[in-house]
Amino acid sequence: MSLQAIIAKTILKLPGSWLVKMSGGKPVELGGRTLDPHFQFIAHSAASQPPMSSMTAADARAASAAGLAMFAGKPVSGVTSKDFTIPSRGAHMIPVRLYTPVKQSPTAPMMVFYHFGGGVVGDLDTCHLFCAMMSKAASCPVLSVDYRLAPEHPFPAGLEDCIDAYEWAIANAHEYGAPAGLASIGGDSMGGNFSAVIAQEMKRQGKTLPALQFLIYPATDITANYPSYTTYGETYPLSSDTMAWFMEHYMPADVDKTDLRVSPGLSPDLSGLPPAIICTAGFDPLVDDGADYTAKLRAAGVPVTYKCYDSLAHGFTAFISVSPAAKKACEEMADMLARSYSAA
Repeated sequence: MSLQAIIAKTILKLPGSWLVKMSGGKPVELGGRTLDPHFQFIAHSAASQPPMSSMTAADARAASAAGLAMFAGKPVSGVTSKDFTIPSRGAHMIPVRLYTPVKQSPTAPMMVFYHFGGGVVGDLDTCHLFCAMMSKAASCPVLSVDYRLAPEHPFPAGLEDCIDAYEWAIANAHEYGAPAGLASIGGDSMGGNFSAVIAQEMKRQGKTLPALQFLIYPATDITANYPSYTTYGETYPLSSDTMAWFMEHYMPADVDKTDLRVSPGLSPDLSGLPPAIICTAGFDPLVDDGADYTAKLRAAGVPVTYKCYDSLAHGFTAFISVSPAAKKACEEMADMLARSYSAA
C-alpha cells in the first residue's frame, strides 16, 4: 500500500463531522438529500484532479485503476477466487474471475456480474470486494467479466462479451457446483445496462432467461433528459460531462440511441422478464433512470425490489473499505440477493 493510500485511509477513519469540516465546512445538500461525509471528503479531494472527460481513454483507465487501488479493502473471508478465460464469438477469449464461497448452496444460481465504467474503463479489480461479498452472502459462485472496452472495441463488442459470458455460465454452471442451465446476471452502471439488455435479448431470442437481474444504478435510457441529470450533474465521481464522454467513446456516431441494446428502458414490452433487484445512489445523475425503469418493470408485472441509498454517490460499490455507509449498503444488497435466492 502506498503512503498516499495509507494517509487517505487514515483520514477517512475520522468522524464524519471532521470530514465535513475538512471539505467545505458544511454538509453537501442537493435535491433534498445530504451526501455521506466520506464521499464529501473524497469528492472534495478529487476536485483538484483533472476530470475524466479531459483525458484519453488510456489515461482515464490508469487514473481510475490507481484511484480505486487506494481504496482497496481486505479480502473477504470464506471466499476464494481464480482468474481464467472463457471463449467468446470468433477467436476472442474473455478474462473472468470466479468467486467461490466455502459454504456453497447447490440451489443458488451462478451470478454473472459486469463492472461499471461506462464501457470505457474498469477491469476485474473494479468490483472485487463486492463480488466476494455477494458470493459469501448468497452462497453462490460469482463470475466477474472483463469485457472489451471502447473506444478500441466500441458497441456492441463489450455487450457481446457479456452475452457470451452469460451463455457460457448457462452451459457450465453445473461444473462449479451451481444449478445446471441457470444463471443470474448483475452489474453496476454500464454493467447494469448490460444486464437489462441481456435479460431482454434472451426473451426476444427465446433463450434461457436469467434467474434474476440485479441492476445497480443502471443506465437504461440514454435518450432521456431526467431531472437528476441537472440536479446531480456536477457530482463525483459521475458527472453529466463524464457520462457524455463515456457515450462518445462507447458508441460509434452511426449508432441509433433508441436501439434497445443501448437503451433497454425504451422497450415497448417488458412483460415476462425475470425478477429484478434495482438499487440506486441518491447523488447520481442516473438516480431517476433507475427509479423510472423500476416503475416500467412493475407496470409490466415484473417483480422488483427497489432501494435508493440517498446519501451515497455513483460507484459506491468500489468504496466499501472507506465509507461505512457504502459498506452497509453493499452488505444489504448482498443480503437482498441471498433473500431472493432463498425465496425462489
